[in-house]
Amino acid sequence: MRVFLAASALMACFSTLAFAASDITGTVRNETRGEPAVGDEVLLVRMDGGMPVEARAKTDAHGGFTLAVQYPAMSHVVRVLHQGVGYDVQARAGDSLHIQVFDAAPQVRGITGTVEILRAGTAGKLLHVSDMVEIQNISRPPVTQAGQRTFEVYLPANAKLDSVFAAGPAMIAGTISVTSVPGKSGHFSVNFPLRPGATKFAFNYDLAYDGRAKFYPKLAFPMQQLAIMIPTTMKFSSPTRVFAILPTGNTRYQAWAANQLKPGSGPEFEVSGSGALPPLGDPEKSQSRSLSPPGRPPGMAALARSTPPVVPLVDSSSTLAPPSSQSFVLGALTFMLLAACALLFWRGRTERPFTTAQTDEPHSRQRQRWPA
Repeated sequence: MRVFLAASALMACFSTLAFAASDITGTVRNETRGEPAVGDEVLLVRMDGGMPVEARAKTDAHGGFTLAVQYPAMSHVVRVLHQGVGYDVQARAGDSLHIQVFDAAPQVRGITGTVEILRAGTAGKLLHVSDMVEIQNISRPPVTQAGQRTFEVYLPANAKLDSVFAAGPAMIAGTISVTSVPGKSGHFSVNFPLRPGATKFAFNYDLAYDGRAKFYPKLAFPMQQLAIMIPTTMKFSSPTRVFAILPTGNTRYQAWAANQLKPGSGPEFEVSGSGALPPLGDPEKSQSRSLSPPGRPPGMAALARSTPPVVPLVDSSSTLAPPSSQSFVLGALTFMLLAACALLFWRGRTERPFTTAQTDEPHSRQRQRWPA
């Protein structure tokens, strides 16, 4: 009997250790204040069809938490809710996480644009446009901009919005909804937090097309580079002199870019002719094609492999100048964003985005179309 009881106790001990080993533990730090985040809710969401919340916890006095994993073989997302904003980290059973959160405010100083890429191609009597934007939050101290209108986009008045995607610094992409601004055709606002770091958006829409279309960009933030990508069978023109062609080395599309743009009305341009822009397709192949074009300028490959640097705000008093050799440097950032969007939204196509009743990023009910 003593042997049996000892064996039972040993098995119970091993069972307890096994369950503990499958727990996800971690600490949460408020980087705005430089201290542990105390009392934040932590959710463990299982990445399957129903996206159920598998466990909940509250951070303790040291910012620590423990989540009991019921299905260790499954992938999970840990979401920390801080001041109404979710901070997501992908996790597996047994992981020990260190999660950063930030205080939130409706307006934050230090929001600027890195690259906007407008890709256009024809489909019958329609012009399909994928407008991809990368926004940088370089606030000091770091603060998340959150509210009903964190980002505003200005599309052509006759645009028929098809789908919108977003990805925060955690690189978890998903569909989001937008709100039309009353009385302003083509003007939409987005409720998606701009967390410290890079946030990427993609707006897909269609335009009635009779062989030519004019665009009158309007920028919500200063923008390092605005790039236009169209098939080589189409033509690009602009009454301004701020655009210059980027040497992509690709025979299937052409790219034109304007650099260092101030917020407000941007340089107008026109596209004409017809041609289908090649799809992004497999992100790895797209990344290889985009980031390593033959005949690229020296140093572009190294820039393409690096992370885009944090850029200062563009002086609002600066004037537009014709692109110079800087086009080559910013061109690398353009292709980096293109490859990043291909990877993020291709992943989103194969994995259902994370959403819960407490999510701050509602999903659009519109028909989905991934960037063409």
